[in-house]
Amino acid sequence: MRHLLFVLNPISGDIDKSALEATIADFCTGHGRQARFFHTSGAQDAAKLRTALAHHSYDAVFACGGDGTVNLVAQVLSGTELILGILPLGSGNGMAKDLGIPQALDEALELIWRHSVSRVDTLRIDGHFSVHLADLGFNALVVERFCSSATRGPSTYVRIATQEYLDYEPATYRIQTDRELFEGPAFMVTMANGRTFGSNVVINPGSRLDDGEFEICIIAPFAGTAALGILYQLYTEDFDASAYTQRLRCWWAEIEVVGQQQVLGQVDGEPLQLTTPIRTEIIPRSLRILTPPVAE
Repeated sequence: MRHLLFVLNPISGDIDKSALEATIADFCTGHGRQARFFHTSGAQDAAKLRTALAHHSYDAVFACGGDGTVNLVAQVLSGTELILGILPLGSGNGMAKDLGIPQALDEALELIWRHSVSRVDTLRIDGHFSVHLADLGFNALVVERFCSSATRGPSTYVRIATQEYLDYEPATYRIQTDRELFEGPAFMVTMANGRTFGSNVVINPGSRLDDGEFEICIIAPFAGTAALGILYQLYTEDFDASAYTQRLRCWWAEIEVVGQQQVLGQVDGEPLQLTTPIRTEIIPRSLRILTPPVAE
């Protein structure tokens, strides 16, 4: 693994990246690797990345940013034999946390020569690619506000979530999976290939990224007095213990938001307008990804 492309997102995570390219280049040169760089701009990044990959042969492509950058690189590499690496430099880095990738840059870079290569599942959600977590409802609204904010980071997310909670009105959902039907109101509905939001909230404990299935995690509307208890359970990997939560395990689902044709969603940290019913399906073991070495 000697020829590496690093895809850099200059705005992810509110982190100063002015010296990042030089740091990565020096690190790679010192370990006998060749590094090239691709900078995202927010305009036709996927198409431009595919063109860059067509003009040069790489052993791996590293997403240097948050979950949105991981999504970008993963959707380009999905279905190919090229390997995805992650340097977690975003606000939350939920996918990296699920994979056990170190959050410190120098430790994450060490995976270049000490690693395993795993195959993981991906999702298609209303035609959009997802490798980790997507949702409808409250969190999607907070993500949209967060992405429009002048600042990033956990404190900004908490501030926005607190403000939006006071006036939030849950929608009613009809969810048909390959196994069962759910109908009723929900505070939020998460389509989960992974398990952990970047905020360290565990929405889908015990799940695997390579099991050929995904989970739909539902949080029902709740009284304000129950909020702290639910939050505690989410931070202690006890999602299923609450009377307000349930999970549907499936390999495909159609989600209808009653009375709405266009709904706000978020896919791997990026807000999107989705058309209901929202078809979601798993694409088994469609992505090769660099992970920490298996313990002996």
